Amino acid sequence: MMNCKQATRLLSDAQERPLSLKEKMALSVHTTLCSACRHFGKQMGVIRHLSRQFAQGEPTEPPANPPKDEPK
Repeated sequence: MMNCKQATRLLSDAQERPLSLKEKMALSVHTTLCSACRHFGKQMGVIRHLSRQFAQGEPTEPPANPPKDEPK
């Protein structure tokens, strides 16, 4: 089973590259069982959203409903 360090690494990697099916499945199982990693994934989605807004010169406010960053 995947540990939290591995899960957060994959959540980070998923922002930059497509994950393999094996990685997606392992991450999905882990985040289903681990609320801390699930929360980390949601935070990454919010940070990504805010970063994109900032880079485009838009006001940077968190989205009302943060994007769901499901493993891709």
